[in-house]
Amino acid sequence: MKKSDYYVILFLMAVVFITITHFKEVTNITARVFNMTPKVLVPAKNEYALDKDYLYVQKTDNFIPKNRQDIMNIFYTIFDNGYEEFTFYCPEDYPSCTDDVDSISHNQDIITNIGNFVHPYNNFVNLKVVTDSFGEVDVKVTKMYSEKQIRYVNKKINELLNEVNNLPLDQKVLQIHDKIIERTEYDIDGLEQYGNAYKLFNDNKSKCSGYADTLAIILTKLKVPNYRVASNKHVWNGVYINNKWVHIDLTWDDPIVDNKDLVTNEIAHKFYMIDTNTLLLNDSKEHNFDQNVYKEMN
Repeated sequence: MKKSDYYVILFLMAVVFITITHFKEVTNITARVFNMTPKVLVPAKNEYALDKDYLYVQKTDNFIPKNRQDIMNIFYTIFDNGYEEFTFYCPEDYPSCTDDVDSISHNQDIITNIGNFVHPYNNFVNLKVVTDSFGEVDVKVTKMYSEKQIRYVNKKINELLNEVNNLPLDQKVLQIHDKIIERTEYDIDGLEQYGNAYKLFNDNKSKCSGYADTLAIILTKLKVPNYRVASNKHVWNGVYINNKWVHIDLTWDDPIVDNKDLVTNEIAHKFYMIDTNTLLLNDSKEHNFDQNVYKEMN
């Protein structure tokens, strides 16, 4: 073998090694050289995908964004489909794309609002988004609920639904509202651990996000369209029932506690199936939500 042939073989082996170990990077570079956007791999969605379009965000099958709304729709689709990892790409003809991705993903209000439109089991507790100079956007989602917690919550919810199984829908939802409140103590200490449906059922204790998640999961099982509505200080449920969107706030219908002393043990219905005008008349401080986000509630 000639010495020159030996070096050629070594060079080719190095190229193969680099291609195998850095396949995605090599693919991206090759695509950019030939003025192409790399192909997006789209996994199957999970069983909790709701596939709903709203005025604020819509499901998409186009993962090459052209504007900020496209990026928001991509994040919504990632969450709604239940992806834990996903990669999409910014095209060359959208020069501010990666900046827009960063501004959206690092804005806690925006990203939380988007998450409120998906099933609680597909919502996130942590989100990591990394962009690179080639326009690649890598998204990693840490889910709010583990599989073990989901199985436990589903078991408890099925038990609750069996108690109201023979009632018409309106009465069923009312009984669910009351039964959750009866069995749950509001977490006046504001501990982060009580912010989901698992802790509500496991400890019979919850903060507002736990109440809202629990009702959202149940309503979805009943095929009642819904999402969580959030202000800067609070979260509750928007529900589409009897051909209209209404508010249900289990937290504020829970018996009143003042300075850890029970003022009354009577379940209220002041925040049960009310319109936005009534909601804000009842309380405009903690319920002052962004009506440009939750537009169906207008």
